Amino acid sequence: MSTVVVTGAAGFIGGQISLQLRDAGHRVVGIDRRYYPNHLAGVFERFVHNDFASDTALNALIQERPSAIIHCAATSLVGPSMKWPADYYNNNTVKTHRMLDIVLQAIPKTRIIFSSTAAVYGDPVMVPCHEVDPKEPINPYGESKLMTEMMLGSYHKAYNLDYVAFRYFNACGADSLGRHGEEADGTHIIARLVECIRDKKVFELFGNDYPTQDGTCVRDYVHVEDIARAHLMALDSEKIPAGVYNLGSNQGTSNHEIIMAAQQVITTLPEIQAGPRRAGDPATLTASSDKFDALAGTWRRWTLNDMIRHTWEWYNR
Repeated sequence: MSTVVVTGAAGFIGGQISLQLRDAGHRVVGIDRRYYPNHLAGVFERFVHNDFASDTALNALIQERPSAIIHCAATSLVGPSMKWPADYYNNNTVKTHRMLDIVLQAIPKTRIIFSSTAAVYGDPVMVPCHEVDPKEPINPYGESKLMTEMMLGSYHKAYNLDYVAFRYFNACGADSLGRHGEEADGTHIIARLVECIRDKKVFELFGNDYPTQDGTCVRDYVHVEDIARAHLMALDSEKIPAGVYNLGSNQGTSNHEIIMAAQQVITTLPEIQAGPRRAGDPATLTASSDKFDALAGTWRRWTLNDMIRHTWEWYNR
């Protein structure tokens, strides 16, 4: 049984990863400046309620000497990053630099598994995106994550730091056993849509004039449980070598198609109101996950309808 540290362990993705690590028999140490929700009680062998770059948290890393650090802690919304970029560069890049230097000094054999993002691609000329495609982020969130990826790559070459960076393409859904999911007032489209159906509120569609088939954004959706499974696979450095990998479904789904799928699964829809585009949102952003698929085999188990159904069940528990 290995010890694995998860930063951002109280969040949506970090919490799901922690839960599945515990299921697999690992000793899980969580770090987050928010306390974990009650439904994750019993998951953590130790929980450090502090910023991941604080002296308290960094001392805990040295004490625990984990086999891996799964680094999910981040400031992660595109829109707010346009208004408050300093928060994103500081939290996502500067603080990660501090943590990496401590790892190199004290626990240099620890593998870093970094939560990156599809936002590093910006508004791609061609889709689906491959890992080698140009990275031209169009918002500070994507820029801060790309900077950290570059830092990890440089540290790997210069100091032999072992790392994997996963570029997520729209994590959604909820734990299939109903144990964990997004918080209330979710920001992703499936969570927002499900909450509006449940609460009988108007759903705002962010833009219907994009250059896509139906005028709405096209994205690549991956179940949060599948993303967590990929992280568990990445604990094995022989199976998943150091490098950068896309985590997507290899297909795009428009916002309009999400709405139609929700109607099929839940059988009802809220009132839909078209609103303006969000700043920093590209029209289409989808992944090729062929690089990871070739190494990991079958790691995606859930469909779009499953993602919607699990989210609905979570919000109605």
